[in-house]
Amino acid sequence: MNACLACDLTAGVIPVPGGLIFETEGWRVEHCVGPLGVGTLVVKPKRHVLHLADITQDEALEMGPLLKDTATAVRDLTEASQVYVCLWSHGPVHIHYVVQPALPETIAEFGVYGPGLQAAMFARGGSVDPCLAAAFAERARSWFAHRA
Repeated sequence: MNACLACDLTAGVIPVPGGLIFETEGWRVEHCVGPLGVGTLVVKPKRHVLHLADITQDEALEMGPLLKDTATAVRDLTEASQVYVCLWSHGPVHIHYVVQPALPETIAEFGVYGPGLQAAMFARGGSVDPCLAAAFAERARSWFAHRA
């Protein structure tokens, strides 16, 4: 198998800022690496799966409530005017949902929103400050712990 960033992050080959936030039997929630900003979380299956159509029935049953909870956590913990939830996948990296706060100041900085905002953030490049991401991850972990 080719290198999979999602699997490498899960395995600890590449450090995830703040580590694991929450998990179910089949899914993990972590802070996103890359340029999409502090507070952007990733919901991904624990196993390597390239197509949403290939998740198991049990994974599908967990997915909806977990995406809702993750989007609610991001909304509750940020000043987002909207929370984007996008499925990304393209082999060799397996499927993962990006749950991103659309912050008014970020929209103002880039002058766009929606897919245009994400494209502009990727075009600029960079990555989140790992200390700020870890602090957000800790707040998110606490949010999930109080929901259980």
